[in-house]
Amino acid sequence: MSLQSLALIENWPVPTAAAGVVRGDGTVLGTHGPVGRRFPLASVTKPLAAYAVLVAYEEGAIELDEPAGPSGSTVRHLLAHTSGLAFDEHRVTAAPGERRLYSNAGFEQLGDHVAKATDIPFAEYLRQAVLEPLGMASTSLEGSPAKDGVSTVEDLLRFAAEVQAPRLLDPRTVAEVMTVQYPGTKGVLPGYGHQNPNDWGLGFEIRDGKSPHWTGSSSSPRTFGHFGQSGTFLWIDPAAGAACVALTDRAFGPWAVEAWPAFTDAVLAEL
Repeated sequence: MSLQSLALIENWPVPTAAAGVVRGDGTVLGTHGPVGRRFPLASVTKPLAAYAVLVAYEEGAIELDEPAGPSGSTVRHLLAHTSGLAFDEHRVTAAPGERRLYSNAGFEQLGDHVAKATDIPFAEYLRQAVLEPLGMASTSLEGSPAKDGVSTVEDLLRFAAEVQAPRLLDPRTVAEVMTVQYPGTKGVLPGYGHQNPNDWGLGFEIRDGKSPHWTGSSSSPRTFGHFGQSGTFLWIDPAAGAACVALTDRAFGPWAVEAWPAFTDAVLAEL
């Protein structure tokens, strides 16, 4: 089966785009574009980093509710963007658990925390814990765990299949990933303004009733995933039983706000 809807990326105002859809059993339902080409992921790096953090948790190297980041904050707060750290600076702007302050700095502190606990540099830990076991040979972390991943659609489809039918983690841990942490917390969703509530799981954003949003109008409220400022996204819709990845080489902007939801709705309609 090849999804016709994926060809809609041809209409996007970007130099290059690639996309694919995968089921939990690893069945790729369709791809379009150069799926083996490596693209900078920007914040789509975060779900990969979060998965590695959760492997460290299951291995007993860290606990989700142990102190990490600013005073009073835990690993869980950092994963859920409620540590109080600013967006791109290592300074505190709120008390832990008070507001959903989307924070690259928080993910950098997570990376440091895991590196200290395991005595392995975080990029290497990610490689050993997640990338290698899933056969993601074209993926690497080249700097910040918040935004410096580079990958391909092929590799991210492997990751999206794993999240839907986990082998590296206990399914109960992944259930926690897609469960709202600190419910009722409001905050800004970058690119989409203030959301109340601004629901988030562990390293993955949860769609719920957010509007406007980068997924589709027909995406189920349980949809979770991430988008990146480099014009990239990965969503998993449990109601549809599938995940979709799209990577481009044009920065996120009004073009994406317009193009992505219609694309997602077309994919879901075809599923």
